[in-house]
Amino acid sequence: MKWIQIDPITRKRLERFRRIKRGYYSFVILALAIVLSVFAPYLAESRALLVWYEGRPYLPTFEYFPMATFGQEPPPAWGMGDLETEYLRLRREWQLERDLYGRERAIVGDDPLVLAALDNRYPNRGNYVFMPPIPWDPYQNDFWYNEILNEVQVLFDRGDREGAANLARRDRLVELADAIENETIDAMMADPDLSPTGDLLGLARSAAMPSLAVLGVVPPTPPDFRRRHYLGTDSQGRDVASRLLYGFRISVFFALFLVLIGQAIGTVVGSLQGYMGGRFDIVSQRLIEVLIAVPFLYVVIIMAALFSPTFWMLLGIMAVFQWISITFYMRTEMYREKTREYCMAARSYGASHLRIIFRHLLPNCLTPLVTFTPFAIVGAIFALTGLDYLGYGLPAPTPSWGELIDQALQLENRDKLWLILAPFGALTFTLTLVVFIGESIREAFDPKQYARYE
Repeated sequence: MKWIQIDPITRKRLERFRRIKRGYYSFVILALAIVLSVFAPYLAESRALLVWYEGRPYLPTFEYFPMATFGQEPPPAWGMGDLETEYLRLRREWQLERDLYGRERAIVGDDPLVLAALDNRYPNRGNYVFMPPIPWDPYQNDFWYNEILNEVQVLFDRGDREGAANLARRDRLVELADAIENETIDAMMADPDLSPTGDLLGLARSAAMPSLAVLGVVPPTPPDFRRRHYLGTDSQGRDVASRLLYGFRISVFFALFLVLIGQAIGTVVGSLQGYMGGRFDIVSQRLIEVLIAVPFLYVVIIMAALFSPTFWMLLGIMAVFQWISITFYMRTEMYREKTREYCMAARSYGASHLRIIFRHLLPNCLTPLVTFTPFAIVGAIFALTGLDYLGYGLPAPTPSWGELIDQALQLENRDKLWLILAPFGALTFTLTLVVFIGESIREAFDPKQYARYE
C-alpha cells in the first residue's frame, strides 16, 4: 500500500526536474546544508562532544560541568571555581601532558620508581577531549592573540621558565617554547633590533620570530588553522565560520517560514478572488493596493524604534506584505480554470464551492506557486540580510550575514579580505543554489517547455 499517491503528470514533472542536473544537484546540496545547520550545536560549539576522563565518558553538550569536574584550574585573576570547563584549553592541556610524558618516557629508561614518579606527574595523559569540527560557538570571543604573550611574559618574569615554555608549547608556539628552554630568548629580547621593547610583544612585532608574527594584535584576525579559526575572526574576536553557519540556519529557516506563511495566505486569497469574483474581488483588490502603497522598510524602522526586534516579530511584520505578490498569479489562474468543463461538471453534481476550489481547481493552478516560491525564498533571504546590515534586523549579538557584511564594509576592515569574502561568498553561493533550483522547477513545470536546461 502506497502512503503517497503521485499522479502521472506530477511524476513526469519530477522526472524532468531530476534530468535538469544543475537544479537537481543544487537542491541536493542545499537540502544537505539545511540538515547540517540543524545540527549546528554539534558542528560549531565551544563545548566538547565527549570527554573521556578517568575511564568514564562525559557529554558536555547535554550537561554543565564546572572546571573542578576535570581538575582544571580557573584563570588566576578570576578566583572562581564554579566556571564552566574551557574544553578547548583542557584538550590542549591534556595533549601537552601526553607529549611531555612521551618525551620524558623515552629518556628515563625502565626504572620502576622513575616510571611511577613520571606517571604521577602526568595523571591526565590517558584522558581525551573530542571537540566539534569548529570548536567555537558564535557568541564566544577569542582574544588569545592579544593575551597569550602577556601570560607567557608573566611566567617568564617570575622566573618560571618551565611554566612559560609549557604554556607556549600547550598553545603550539613551539618555536617560542624551544627558545625559552634553550635560553636563546634572553639574547633575542636584549637585542633592540629584534625586540624594540625588550619583551615578547616587541619580539612578535618585529617579526624576528616568524611564528609570533600574528600575535599581539587585536581582532579581527586572519584564518588560523592552529586555533581552528578556519575563516578568521570578526572585530569582536568571534569565529566567522561559526557565525556563518548559525547565520545560515537563521536566514534559511526565516525565509522558509516566511514564504510558507505568505504563499499559503496568498494562495487562499488569490484563489477566492479568482473563483468568487464580483464584490469580493473588487474589495480585496482595493485592500491589496492599499498594502502595496505602504512602504515596508518604514514600517520595520518604526517597529524597530519602538520595540526590540525578534525573530518572530520580524517574521510577522514581513508576512503582512509577503503574501501579496502571489495573489495576482493565483487569481489569474483561477479565473481561467473555473471556466473549464471539469469545473462545470463538479458544479453539476452539487460539489461545494470550497471543494471545487481546493479539490478540483487548485491542483491545476499550482504551476505559478511552485515556480515563484524559490525566488520568493531568495527575496526573503535578501530582505533579512539587508535589514541586519542596516541595523533594523535581529538584535546583536545574533549571528547574521548582514551584520558580518556591515563589519566587512567598515573603513578599518576594508583590508580584511577574509571578513569580506566569507559573508559575501556564503550569500552568493546560497542564493545561486536557490536560483538554479527555481529555474529548474520553472522548466520542469512549464507545459510548453520553451527552453531546455540539460
